[in-house]
Amino acid sequence: HGVKNIYERKNILISANTGSGKTLTSFLSILNYLVILAKKNELEDKVYCIYSSPLKALNNDIFVNLITPINEIKEISKNKNISLQDIRVGLKTGDTSKADRNKMLKKPPHIFITTPESLAIALATKKFIESFYSVEFVIIDEIHSLNNKRGVHLSISLEILEELSNITPVRIGLSATISPLDRVANFLVGNNRECLISEIKNDKVVDIKVFSIKNIINLDYYDINNSMYKLLDKLIQEHKTTLIFTNTRAATERIISHLKELFPNNYVDNIGAHHSALSKEHRFEIEKKMRDGELKVVVSSTSLELGIDIGFIDLVILLGSPKSSSRALQRIGRSGHKLNDISKGRFIVLDRDDLVECSILNKECIERKIDEISIPRNCLDVLSQQIYGMCIQKNWIIDDILKLIKKSYCYSELKNEEFMSVISYLSGEYALEHKNVYAKIWYDKNTKKIGKRGKMARVIYMTNIGTIPEESFISVVISSGNEKGKKIGMIDESFLEKIKVGDVFVLGGKKYQFIFSRGMKAYVKECIKRNPSIPSWFSEQLPLSFDSALEIGKFRKIINNKIDKKDKKDNIIEFIKNYCYLEYEISESIYNSVII
Repeated sequence: HGVKNIYERKNILISANTGSGKTLTSFLSILNYLVILAKKNELEDKVYCIYSSPLKALNNDIFVNLITPINEIKEISKNKNISLQDIRVGLKTGDTSKADRNKMLKKPPHIFITTPESLAIALATKKFIESFYSVEFVIIDEIHSLNNKRGVHLSISLEILEELSNITPVRIGLSATISPLDRVANFLVGNNRECLISEIKNDKVVDIKVFSIKNIINLDYYDINNSMYKLLDKLIQEHKTTLIFTNTRAATERIISHLKELFPNNYVDNIGAHHSALSKEHRFEIEKKMRDGELKVVVSSTSLELGIDIGFIDLVILLGSPKSSSRALQRIGRSGHKLNDISKGRFIVLDRDDLVECSILNKECIERKIDEISIPRNCLDVLSQQIYGMCIQKNWIIDDILKLIKKSYCYSELKNEEFMSVISYLSGEYALEHKNVYAKIWYDKNTKKIGKRGKMARVIYMTNIGTIPEESFISVVISSGNEKGKKIGMIDESFLEKIKVGDVFVLGGKKYQFIFSRGMKAYVKECIKRNPSIPSWFSEQLPLSFDSALEIGKFRKIINNKIDKKDKKDNIIEFIKNYCYLEYEISESIYNSVII
């Protein structure tokens, strides 16, 4: 269904559970089209397809997985004496080297893989824009994770891209299970455009349970911790490959450090860490080892919950609440990643609040109740940034900018006064120079034209782009030995301030001793024996979804009413067991946690 409609140049949103072949569906018709052109020697030096996903690791994965079939197609053609032009694939993210970016400028890729932020940078770069005048396909992957200001930012970038292009690009959205699909489709294509929706029913078998430590209400922190690590080790040893999700980078490092310490015979080189504060080389190495089956267990914060190809996994452990049913299903879907495999997930809870929260999420996952996506509307901070970028690209008539912006679903209800207030702010009419806020654009009220102001406009824009919160990181670098100069990852600046020379900390599951710091780098050497500290990183907490919060409140109210009516303990526990699909012991723990 999806392949045919993409071939016929129809906008489409494809929603299916993880591992069902969405990405293959999106690229099949496009690759076929490019091969036909290459066979006729009609491939031009321009971008035909843009693929955007919010995760750099996923983009790298797509890049590698595209190169292989293209090379195979070329080899088959060669064996059959068919002349075929080279089909180029280019990757541009924050990790892309300057040399690779320059290559793309000289010879534009036919398939351009990027992130929302790097796309916006490309749309404000003169030489890149020249390659975008005839883009025919735009693929937005993992669209379910763009229900935030990153998504709002991308929605305007897509309208700018369409304005640049002399043809209307086909928009293809790829999403895991999400609700409501019509709202997501509107977000994908903007206003007054048609979009087909292809929903593949989620009939994949899932095996989900909630586990807890016995007597969680009465045990102290030390006993709970020891019991938890014993349970983790038991589950890991019972399965071939396990993926553990924590919600923070610090918890990821802590889990690996303690598993190695408590079970030294079980975990040596067969355990790995994967999170966004580790270097891309380390992350790629972990992903490769997972695909090659070299790791028994990998611990991640959130960086592996999207659709990266990481090989066979037969168990996913959710350590603590993932805060929403859609995120829980996305994470659990990393196990049994093939179409007919069983996705096996286990919630492990360590406190009372998580006990109730994970039990409700367990119920929602089993009943396939997905929390509704909420897409921000009329974000004036994102609007300011995008208008600034558009003015760097060229001078505009102000009405044309407003018309373009209102094509985006996120700004369809933007009021003229709100728009003009942004123009006033950017053009310096609020006189905020005393606060070091200077005019970014000029606005001529007579001609209704606007444009960039200042020679440094492009530099300011490029270095402040996007909506991801800025974090102050210190690079951790090996100071001596064979790997001298190798970057391991990053630690928070505040953590560096707390450690002294000679202190040992964990990063990527390995111990390092701090030697000295210089500038924004901390130099270390590998350390084996001493007990380490666990780094902490700022701003990591996940918010609880609104729909799940309502369900938790409803559940607590029902239980409290039953207790107030003096219902028998056994009856209430049986109700909890059936309502949340739990084992008896977990249901009893919930009852005990409520009455205390």
